[in-house]
Amino acid sequence: MSKQKNIFYIAIGVLSVLLIGYFLIAKHFIIVPHGVELFFLISFSALLDSINPCAFSILFLTIGFLFSLGRDRENVFKAGLMYVFGIMATYVLIGLGILRVLSFFNVPNGMAKLGAMAIIVFGAIGLINEFFPKFPIKLKIPHSAHLIIAKYIEKASMVSSFILGIAVGLFEFPCTGGPYLLVLGLLHDQGQFWSGLMYLLFYNVVFVLPLFVALLLSVDKRVADKIDVLRRQETKQARLAIALIMIILGLIIFFV
Repeated sequence: MSKQKNIFYIAIGVLSVLLIGYFLIAKHFIIVPHGVELFFLISFSALLDSINPCAFSILFLTIGFLFSLGRDRENVFKAGLMYVFGIMATYVLIGLGILRVLSFFNVPNGMAKLGAMAIIVFGAIGLINEFFPKFPIKLKIPHSAHLIIAKYIEKASMVSSFILGIAVGLFEFPCTGGPYLLVLGLLHDQGQFWSGLMYLLFYNVVFVLPLFVALLLSVDKRVADKIDVLRRQETKQARLAIALIMIILGLIIFFV
């Protein structure tokens, strides 16, 4: 087993133990302020949602294409930054829209439970996809969207990079939006607009943080190539681990 495998499985194991221990032990024996509990949940859910092969793949594809055109590092960074901002803007607007709909129709509290059910379903579908590839429901960007994405990559401008981020965010949400739905349900149940808005913005900052870090590291073409090779390794194990954690998180929220 490679060193990368060991690090990956250790990280997943530590995160899972911390999560389960927090809810099943600390929640019942330690007095934890409600805001801290919500902060922990939102942070963990955002990081879980952010580990998305689709967004990373397109980011590295865009960076590689720009380098192939002879663009300098500053230009590549700006285009990548616009891509990340496009994804973030899309997710913020989706979150605000969902919260607005829930408030407009006066949906009663209890959305956190529905969010927990959603994340369990997302995780279960992810597992089924890995073991039964012909299963009709797929949690990935549809092939019909590939031509749209390719069109904006080929334009290679600041505006097209931002639009590319918007497109990826729109196509990505149905595939990996389970943790986001869980958080939106929790925020709806709080019933406080301004604190909910701040948590929503915080979620999305954490959500795009790994993409931003990857962008910073990838400004150097040699580093970008090495990171892309590493990203391609053990993707199946990563998807399985993420699906299992989603199911565990959903079960904990639903039953605790």
